[in-house]
Amino acid sequence: MNDHYAGFFQTLGLPDLRVHFPRNHFDFTRNGRRILVVGPMGSGKTEFAGHIWRDSQVVLRKSADVMNMTITDGADLRNVFFVRSRLDRRRFPDYPDDALAYRGGFDRLGTHIADIDDSFGLEETMEANQNVGTWIVDEASFYDERIAYVIRRASLERGLVFVLPTLILNFRNAVFNTTASILLELATDVFPLSAYCEHASCLRDSSYTYRYYTVDGEECPAFFFDPLIIVGGDRTKDDGRDPNYATRCGEHHLLPGKEYTYLVLKPLGERAAAGDLSPLVDELGAMNNDVARSQLGGWLADHNRGDGERERLSMNALRVPCIAERALVYLFAEQNLLSEWLLRTIVSDLHLDTEFLAERLADNRRPVAF
Repeated sequence: MNDHYAGFFQTLGLPDLRVHFPRNHFDFTRNGRRILVVGPMGSGKTEFAGHIWRDSQVVLRKSADVMNMTITDGADLRNVFFVRSRLDRRRFPDYPDDALAYRGGFDRLGTHIADIDDSFGLEETMEANQNVGTWIVDEASFYDERIAYVIRRASLERGLVFVLPTLILNFRNAVFNTTASILLELATDVFPLSAYCEHASCLRDSSYTYRYYTVDGEECPAFFFDPLIIVGGDRTKDDGRDPNYATRCGEHHLLPGKEYTYLVLKPLGERAAAGDLSPLVDELGAMNNDVARSQLGGWLADHNRGDGERERLSMNALRVPCIAERALVYLFAEQNLLSEWLLRTIVSDLHLDTEFLAERLADNRRPVAF
């Protein structure tokens, strides 16, 4: 509670109140900060960045006296620059190139926005914009681990401020990746955002991201081994190949196939890496031709015998297309169990969807040209 505001309300004849500040204007006088803005998809992380941009446009109109409070090593903290992944531009194809876009709106940033591929791209952009003091790096967890140390060095040596709207937990409810772990370790401030659980019958607060697909109008939860990174998520899709996202509480967050992944799929990948390829090929072939007869299909049937919503939706996961391709992306790009030669051999032998694979592998920074 803020004593100033509490006293003000009391002068109005109101009783003691607990004063909350859901959002303050951004403080451009405090340098050297590394600010994580975390929350599930749809919680308003990028919109939070938009608020900072709009605050900067206000304070830049103030007198020259203010500059003495916001200058650090030749940079002005009031100068804000937005950095996003080059891949992430696919999320908002209908917006202008200079738009900081979020659900429900966008801000035009002119020359204060850039697309980068990795931490080296961030360094190049910073070098070309020496007067910028506040850097917003959207979805920082999507980049290589090096970016966390690039950010730390610039904040310590020059006093630059970095705002990092990013997922810390992935759709599996685990720390997103190594980059996310390092960002947590090196952060100076954290702004956690949450949202209502988006289940139709729930009003709980939620910090979990739920990934699902829509097939013939039916909700189909993503398997645990679904590719970790899939670029997009801000438009509703109903083709079954691209995911939708929702904020869900623990009760309504579904993640079928986790035990199968560790008890069956990953061991099959390890056997393939050791030279025994046929068991993995047999399982992927069953996934591709008649998934209900695969070990995955048998596993789900054995563990979802009830008729409740969770059981029904978990079985719906088998309706998602390209399940074999998704399992291969997990084994190759995330677990590093398969060589590129093995990957190509399996894809060729089973006649898998190379367009889908190429896109998902590129999303996960392991591109392969088929």
